[in-house]
Amino acid sequence: MRNLSRPTLIAIVLFGLVVLLLFGFWLSQRGRPEQDRLSDAEVEQGSRPLDDAEKRCGSQRTYELIKRDLFRRAAEIRGSDRAAFDRLTAASSVRMESPSVAARNPELDSVSCSGRLSLDLPPGVAVVGGRRTLQADINYRLQPAADGSGQVLFLEGADAILVPLATLARVAETADRGGPAPPLAGVDEPSVPIAGEIPQPPLARPSEPSLPVVGPSYDCRNARTRSEIAVCNNPQLASLDRQMATLYGRAVAGADTQRRNWLAATRGSFLRYRDRCDTSACIADAYRGRMSEINDIMSGRWRPGR
Repeated sequence: MRNLSRPTLIAIVLFGLVVLLLFGFWLSQRGRPEQDRLSDAEVEQGSRPLDDAEKRCGSQRTYELIKRDLFRRAAEIRGSDRAAFDRLTAASSVRMESPSVAARNPELDSVSCSGRLSLDLPPGVAVVGGRRTLQADINYRLQPAADGSGQVLFLEGADAILVPLATLARVAETADRGGPAPPLAGVDEPSVPIAGEIPQPPLARPSEPSLPVVGPSYDCRNARTRSEIAVCNNPQLASLDRQMATLYGRAVAGADTQRRNWLAATRGSFLRYRDRCDTSACIADAYRGRMSEINDIMSGRWRPGR
């Protein structure tokens, strides 16, 4: 040590002090109780009991309410076969992917939820195009009934299920052997598809009409434009027109002054777009777009000039 210079000794002492400080810091961190504790985000994402709102959003009872509402509204769009649609409700099943709570209202004891719904139809029936599973990203709100009889459901965003569901028809059972499906009155063969969709194989009595004659929301005797005439001649387009007209009427009845003005102002744009269509698929898209626009206006997602 006597052979070392003074600066060298000072450097050795400083180095030793740094090592001691680092070692002491390591010991203090090692003993911290928070070291193995999950963060708030990890706790939130981890396993935990569901609260009441989450249970209401994801309960089988809620899914049954949604299913019944879908078939009820589809029967209204169809304008017939209500009893057959009621029977098919029990024979069908629903699945929900990732149900989540969007909002809570403690004053009303209501909860708003969202999720991806799948509706599986029973063997022997299908919608136009042959599909037996229908899917849509939906929003739904649950609120206790005023008379205490249970939950009241408010469903939005189900157009992708409602519109085809109204076109239900019997189909030939080839691959499926699940037994006969509940009968649809007056529907012994698939309905006429919109352009671009694949028709089902014809069943017995092909010469008889498959659907009752149900027109759109307006009097076809006054149809003037090419699209109005096309809607009158196509049951699926007529169904879309009735659904859109029903949605529009409900929206106007429940809208404030500003939203009512927006609904009226956008109606002309929709009619002009529809009347420029030269295919059934284009007309169908116009109606679906209009219904989405009405929903956006009523939910506050729509803004002028968007």
